[in-house]
Amino acid sequence: MAALDTSAAPRLLPSYIQDSWWTPESPERASDILDASTGEPVCRVSTEGLDTAAAVAHARSSGQASLGQLTIHQRALRLKHLAAYLHEHREELYELSDRTGSTRRDHLIDVDGGIGTIRTFSSKGRKELPNANVIVDGAVEQLSRDGSFLGEHIYTRLTGVAVQINAFNFPVWGMLEKFAPSFIAGVPTIVKPASQTAYVTQACVRLMIDSGLIPAGALQLISGSARDLLDHLDHRDHVAFTGSANTAQLLRSHDNVANQGVRFTAETDSLNAAILGPDAAPDSVEFEAFIKSVTLEMTAKTGQKCTAIRRVIVPSAQVDPVVEALRARLESRVVLGDPRDADTTMGPLASTDQRDEVARAVDALVSAGGAVRVGGPESGTGSADASRGAFFPATVLSFAEPRTPAVHSVEAFGPVTSVLGYADVDDAVDLAALGGGSLVATVCTHDPEIAAEFTRGIASHHGRVLFLDRDDAKTSTGHGSPLPHLVHGGPGRAGGGEELGGIRAVKHYMQRTAVQGSPDLLTGVTGVWHRGAKAVTAMPETVADGSAVHPFRKSLAELRIGDQFASGLRTVALEDITAFAESTGDTFYAHTNEEAATANPFFPRRVAHGYLLVAWAAGLFVEPAPGPVLANTGLENLSFQTPVTYDDSIRVTLTAKQIIPRETDDYGEVRWDTVLHNQHDEIVATYDVLTRVAKESKPEWV
Repeated sequence: MAALDTSAAPRLLPSYIQDSWWTPESPERASDILDASTGEPVCRVSTEGLDTAAAVAHARSSGQASLGQLTIHQRALRLKHLAAYLHEHREELYELSDRTGSTRRDHLIDVDGGIGTIRTFSSKGRKELPNANVIVDGAVEQLSRDGSFLGEHIYTRLTGVAVQINAFNFPVWGMLEKFAPSFIAGVPTIVKPASQTAYVTQACVRLMIDSGLIPAGALQLISGSARDLLDHLDHRDHVAFTGSANTAQLLRSHDNVANQGVRFTAETDSLNAAILGPDAAPDSVEFEAFIKSVTLEMTAKTGQKCTAIRRVIVPSAQVDPVVEALRARLESRVVLGDPRDADTTMGPLASTDQRDEVARAVDALVSAGGAVRVGGPESGTGSADASRGAFFPATVLSFAEPRTPAVHSVEAFGPVTSVLGYADVDDAVDLAALGGGSLVATVCTHDPEIAAEFTRGIASHHGRVLFLDRDDAKTSTGHGSPLPHLVHGGPGRAGGGEELGGIRAVKHYMQRTAVQGSPDLLTGVTGVWHRGAKAVTAMPETVADGSAVHPFRKSLAELRIGDQFASGLRTVALEDITAFAESTGDTFYAHTNEEAATANPFFPRRVAHGYLLVAWAAGLFVEPAPGPVLANTGLENLSFQTPVTYDDSIRVTLTAKQIIPRETDDYGEVRWDTVLHNQHDEIVATYDVLTRVAKESKPEWV
């Protein structure tokens, strides 16, 4: 990759539009982007003449077409390779990120965090989703007595574009955590990063394109203003925004969002809280973990994190001990300076404008009654050159009146936090709620009852709650680390949106649709066999005479949805039930005590163990010779419906329900619909059997 050259005069930062790098010619207006530590020019940003309508059209045409040629697993596998490629080149992103004020620790959060996020989505997409482009959601609903009319829900990808508008604080992670789920869903992305750190995002996009893993039209980048972008969107499209609440509200009011059905999600300002439980005394492990967590969240990314701790809510008697503990840790651990200096542990804010905004917020808090206890604008910046860089010291305030409105409404988006005292748990819950909705809260307690009480009080105000105590203090990923597995977002002031959350995030870029029809038609729509649909049935006698092939003799290349095996009947004897009880130790009275079993309203008399019937069913459908079926990997959704007593008989019907080939292995997964009937054709049990099946009949390793 040709990294951004900052040795010569600052050049215009290119955009990536319609699969080409584009730079405006002699723009009349361009914004200068400066190094956060030195004030030196890094680049200039302008999008004069950029055709956003053409970018949207290209995503809908070329991007949709190229992504549609790939299955979910194929797209997820590309993410795995992309993560490896970005990891190999991450030092280039580190070097550029130095200029944003980020330290090496901060790079791990942004760059490595973003790479790890796409790696996780790749894994989950291949493990939890089908190798197809339709996802079945939930159980089938039988809508007619005879089963000829069914209904269910499916997910299919949006046919438009995923637009992401990102904040300045996470130029890599902020992009990748949105790109990964939209890419797996099969929706092309247009990235619009914040101008202040857009050069890092641009470098990451260039790496992604250079990797050769991004299909045509699947990723575009607008390096600068895109004021008319929403004008070209409609109900097919999805906008994911991260930034200020004011900007989010402005975007929400756009006619295409308000009236034309553009999907819109926002993650905005959040006055997150850390709550010290009443059981966490100053000499406790919980107290120490609490202080570490607060100082980390104050200083990581110089406090420029949407998840940073803005309000420290502690028992009133602990306000001074907490302030002094924070002072001691900040003074001993924080060295403010240029991130390229090896001694620096906290860099500057992203820009002098951002520094001035934080200073104004601190002034507002002080004017409202806050007392500066540690740091503050007047404390200076140590050896850091405040005349050139956007430096601001770590600052702790306290409030005599914890319900002061400003402390629950004014966010200093930097290394600033306020300590508030509470009287009891109910009081702490009320203080947390005054934030008006937050992304995350940490509750530090070792008492499960206190944890439960806080959960009942604050969960509805938060997208995530972290419980911190002596047992997880060393293993916790921390207050400020949104994980790809779990939901990131929050109600109210936090934007009311939702990102991440594992496969939930992929489905944000898909449409949930109810489909209704016959078993055959729904099988065709979903690629999953439905009971009542056509089947090609083999039976013991037809397998024996060679006129039919047992499905277990078919490789993945030969097996088809609806291939079926129907066994003969096997009679249950009382001796079978007794022997199973003795050999397993399952002597529950329903299997061993005739009088007690007969008195049970659910049983006619002694009945066969359900697991005995499942074991017999396997014996009835299995094909014993070595072949394409390699292993039984699970049994899901087991339901017993009709009891079986001695002298009854059972038979099993096994049908290939879903075939999921693996992209990188010589086998795939097959889900078999399994139904046990008795001699009266009543359903005894239903479940899915999961197997691994070779792609070819005779792979090299057989």
